Amino acid sequence: MATLTHHESATAEHLVLSSDTRKKFIWLILAGVVLFIIGVALALFGVGAEHANGHEAAGHAGAHHGSPLWIKRIIVSVWHSNIFFLGLSVVGTVWVAINTVAYAGWSAAIRRVPEATSAWILPGGIILVVVFLLNLWHSDIFHWTTPGIMTPGSETYDAIIAGKSGFLSVPFYLIRTVSYLVIWWVFTERLRKLSLEEDLNGGTYYFHQSIKTAALFLVLFAVTESMSAWDWVMSIDTHWYSTMFGWYVFASWWVSGIAAITLCTIFLKQAGYLRFVNASHLHDLGKFMFGFSIFWTYIWFSQFMLIWYANIPEESVYFNQRLGGFDNAYTGLFFFNLVINFAFPFLVMMTRDAKRQMIMLKIVSIAILIGHWFDFYLMIMPATMQGNNGFIIEIGTALVFLGSFLLLMTKRLSQASLVPVNHPFLDESIHHTT
Repeated sequence: MATLTHHESATAEHLVLSSDTRKKFIWLILAGVVLFIIGVALALFGVGAEHANGHEAAGHAGAHHGSPLWIKRIIVSVWHSNIFFLGLSVVGTVWVAINTVAYAGWSAAIRRVPEATSAWILPGGIILVVVFLLNLWHSDIFHWTTPGIMTPGSETYDAIIAGKSGFLSVPFYLIRTVSYLVIWWVFTERLRKLSLEEDLNGGTYYFHQSIKTAALFLVLFAVTESMSAWDWVMSIDTHWYSTMFGWYVFASWWVSGIAAITLCTIFLKQAGYLRFVNASHLHDLGKFMFGFSIFWTYIWFSQFMLIWYANIPEESVYFNQRLGGFDNAYTGLFFFNLVINFAFPFLVMMTRDAKRQMIMLKIVSIAILIGHWFDFYLMIMPATMQGNNGFIIEIGTALVFLGSFLLLMTKRLSQASLVPVNHPFLDESIHHTT
């Protein structure tokens, strides 16, 4: 990264992304592609999780229905990583909206970071729709899209799924999905446009317009986020349901988004940018990560405890699959999920000093992002791949998404001043202390 470039005012900072930095992101994508190819090759030759399934691993007919397992893994892994990055991205808009309606002056200095992390919403949405349409060929992700599954007398008929036919229909599903994505993207662009116009023209008009826009977005997001969690994740386990699942997915997305904002802020600060961001800003970001790691754990425990205590078969099957099911394929990951997403952030970030140290915040942010990627892995893989899961294809796919996400995010960061120069609360943010 290059030195600061000053333009409209003494506070303006413009990110100049060096070719070396772009190359690093491209190398990250290429590393993901190589890992992906290795994973596909291993899957084709029956090495790893698929080895136990004999001919199924090579794509021959057997007990397995749908695409050959290696193709199914590709489709599922793309869905998995895209859901993770799409949620992480929309959290950038949610962060901006919440801080706007709350008149949170302290966050003004880092506003452009969450604005930039939201850059994945449009490409992520397009990928989501395309992958869902690909799923319709063999119902690799969503069992409820199997032909005849809601038709009485069909060989594939399922009475439970048929009972949900009013909600789980392909046209209605696509209408809902496109609606969520359009709402998220339109409000993201609107808030971004108001922010940039405020930079150019000053005054409080744009700030008050942002408040109205943000308030409406938060109301719509509260509804669309829960429904997207039902559609994109919970409907994979078609027989299962949880009344807390919308909150659970939001908690995972939300803490991941905060970790991404924190990590990006630190990297920019260490590169010589965001000179007005101080230890107090980092402290507040650390408190958010600490607090919402606990919040995620609270939701996790509440969902698990109620299902375990009630011991109703149609509910407990979800945890049976992930805790001892499929020859214990997910048991270790089940407990690792709790360690990396709760125990580690809780213990490391407990003190005030830890929340103000960049190295500690970086370590915890990276751990949270990795941990919640695995959290979504646990939500999606058992119902789609059963015991035929693996990690090489999935990690390779995640690296491709990560590199692409970073390219888009840094491009948006470079398109405007890193500091919202005419934000009415900028002075408060510059002098923020805790």
